[in-house]
Amino acid sequence: MDNGTNPTPSRQESGKKRSFGRRIMIGVASLLVLLAVVIGFFGYHYFQTALKPMDTSNNNVVQVHVPMGATSNKIGQILQDKKVVKSGMVFNYYVKSNKFTNFQAGYYQLKPSMTLKQIATQLQKGGSAEPIQSTAGKVLVREGETVDQIAAEIPIQTDFTKKEFMSLMQSPAFFNELAAKYPQLLSSAKSAKKVRYRLEGYLAPATYQAGKKMTLKHLVTEMVAKTDQNLQGSYATIKKEKRTVQETLTLASLVEREGVTQSDRDKIAGVFLNRIKAGMALQSDISVQYALKTTKSTLTYKDLKVKSPYNLYIHTGYGPGPFANPSTSSIKAVLHPKDQKKGYYYFIANTKTGKVYFSQTYAQHQEKTSSLASDNK
Repeated sequence: MDNGTNPTPSRQESGKKRSFGRRIMIGVASLLVLLAVVIGFFGYHYFQTALKPMDTSNNNVVQVHVPMGATSNKIGQILQDKKVVKSGMVFNYYVKSNKFTNFQAGYYQLKPSMTLKQIATQLQKGGSAEPIQSTAGKVLVREGETVDQIAAEIPIQTDFTKKEFMSLMQSPAFFNELAAKYPQLLSSAKSAKKVRYRLEGYLAPATYQAGKKMTLKHLVTEMVAKTDQNLQGSYATIKKEKRTVQETLTLASLVEREGVTQSDRDKIAGVFLNRIKAGMALQSDISVQYALKTTKSTLTYKDLKVKSPYNLYIHTGYGPGPFANPSTSSIKAVLHPKDQKKGYYYFIANTKTGKVYFSQTYAQHQEKTSSLASDNK
């Protein structure tokens, strides 16, 4: 008889529920065990694989820098990041379990085909104090390139990194070594104020042979030596004109980017020298681009007011130093300018044809600028 209450579950129904719950618990437990077995299997497989060389067929040399005081764990991470070993963690376990100690700081030439034992043994022997080139190659420094642009190409053309090259560019000790070796070339650069890089302008455009085991210092020294060689016949002229090497290379670096033909560069050099003599700002867009670290061709009025010693719109004179590494033809233009006595103080190029127009007065310059407005959009 239904009295409005729920019937009490039978023992059979309760047993079924307990049995179903037990089956779920067993299923979950089995799944966890299976998962643990799978993880363990793949973990063991990964561990065993990581004990082997990264790539037995890859004999390309990778330059690795081990900093002073680096632990085996840190070294393992560096090797993994450089893709010399598969796992930095496994490398750390391997060297500790096999009692490899006393790893030395320095630069190492390692290969992905090396075993962990070979790598560990090499790290015990010690590396070089400086980065070195592992294979013979060539380094191209293009005319008008900046230090930053050369730095970006260095790792493409050599075994050296951008960071290593920039570290050298910012090293007072290395610069002082070069200044002592090439005093005639670098004395004015040494005394310059507020420069970004003291070697900007002194890395001669050319193709350099990067020999096997050559150091980065040696490579950069060759670039500076090339500049000194190029200027050997010009030091007397620079002194006669009462300019410094720093000032000469600064103007040459502007001429390099402002002009294309030798004739235009000779005339542009004359314009810059006339403006310097008259105490006028050089007002070169190249200087603003360098100050802003940009290569954009169209500058805004805000750009032209950037607060930087390299901005030659708001500062008169030469500025701190070169804006790039000029060619010998641009240096020649500064040493032997053309049409300087014609009194040109302005120039503008037709961006479509490349033709450069020179003016003596600002009014003439404005008139020419207006007539080229449609071509120079």
